[in-house]
Amino acid sequence: MDTFFKITERGSTVGREVRGGIVTFFTMAYIIVLNPLIIGTQTDGAGKFLGGGDAPNIPLVALATAVVAGVMTILMGVVARYPLALATGLGLNAFVTFSIAKVYTWNQAMTFVFLEGVIILVLVLTGFRTAVFRTVPASLKTAISVGIGLFIALIGLVDAGFVRRTGAGPVPVELGIGGLLDGWPTLVFVVGLFLVIALYSRGVKGAILISIIATTVLAIVVEAVAKVGPTFISPEKSNPEGWNLNVPKLPSDVVTSPFNKLDDLWHLSIFDDVGKLGDTIGGYDAAAFIAIALLIFTLLLADFFDTMGTMTAIGAEAGLLDAQGIPPKSEAILIVDSLAAAAGGAASVSSNTSYIESASGVGEGARTGLASVVTGVMFLLATIFTPLVEIIPNEAATPALVLVGFLMMTQVKNIDWEDLEIAIPAFLTIVLMPFTYNITVGIGAGFIAHVVVKLVHGKAREIAPLMWVVAAMFVVYFAIAPIRQLLGVG
Repeated sequence: MDTFFKITERGSTVGREVRGGIVTFFTMAYIIVLNPLIIGTQTDGAGKFLGGGDAPNIPLVALATAVVAGVMTILMGVVARYPLALATGLGLNAFVTFSIAKVYTWNQAMTFVFLEGVIILVLVLTGFRTAVFRTVPASLKTAISVGIGLFIALIGLVDAGFVRRTGAGPVPVELGIGGLLDGWPTLVFVVGLFLVIALYSRGVKGAILISIIATTVLAIVVEAVAKVGPTFISPEKSNPEGWNLNVPKLPSDVVTSPFNKLDDLWHLSIFDDVGKLGDTIGGYDAAAFIAIALLIFTLLLADFFDTMGTMTAIGAEAGLLDAQGIPPKSEAILIVDSLAAAAGGAASVSSNTSYIESASGVGEGARTGLASVVTGVMFLLATIFTPLVEIIPNEAATPALVLVGFLMMTQVKNIDWEDLEIAIPAFLTIVLMPFTYNITVGIGAGFIAHVVVKLVHGKAREIAPLMWVVAAMFVVYFAIAPIRQLLGVG
């Protein structure tokens, strides 16, 4: 094992690797809770929840999330032998939920994710990924991450009821109910938000997971005493001061056998209905095909750059980079990451990607793939506790979204705001994501603005050929309605 993982060669020990793997798991295990709350609680364009039901199946989505994360992280450890863990990407799952599934069906949306993973794999194997990476300006890469961070934070605030629609007047949103923080669930959210901020700022390992657990316990106590009840009671009646998702209460079961749900997991995958899969891959008109191609490209773009940045950052902290700043077995890392993106789509849990939280394990001494194997095994062991996610209300989980939004927002310092050629496209990318509640709009506006600003300054030669193509595709994307009418497709 020492020879295979090069433990001694990299200055580590088995104990450090195990400890690092466990720490990495606890710093990112929140995804088992958050991913189902993001993708499992929203209906698709056909009015169905993930899996095709008329009601959310949160435990099943949590189970699938943990299984895919576990398997792909173990694969990263064994194949790439790198201390890098993978799971469903935050930001990516929000994009799939609110920008794709709301228009298409869940099966179609996840098929697009699967195809995106396959395309990235091809790009890795052909060596094209690096070429595209160099084409997109660094400022736009940063702006995309910052914009997604703001979007995630807004989702957290809205889902917690901290920010709400006014329903009347010129102001679209307001604080709480009528401008006031009213109701016990809102108090639980505020407590959870300050708790996760306090823990994270103090450098507590697993701060997000600890805050979710602690705030859920508080929510259970509050519900037991105050009998708050859900927000939604019936189509004719609602309780604005109620819980926005799950009503927190002690579960009837704490553990369950994941083997009893293997059949359900298969039905959750995109391959359950081969006929639907075929209809999704083919049979679209030209305008629809362009729209779908842009959606897949947007997914590809996010996966494309996040992983390269993450694996480099982890390698730098672990002292594993070579003189050119490249980590060992970098192609193997990118191959596993691409397979993870496709696997996440195939299992209908959204694209899986490398997690920067792996840095916490490196900080504990992890230097090899053994740590990833340990993290992956921990994810698989977590599958027996999926019933616990049913008791977690939005108000306990969404503070983590706000914190993640903050973490992604910190990258804004890397944008040169004095250079208008950089600042204007970056600004449009960042603000239009949360303001339009659509990630694609922000990315498209940034790409188009980049080309336009360069043209205005007489620097057309500085625009890479691929940027011309991408900007033109986004122009088509924004004009898709009149194009469809022109083509007579509605």
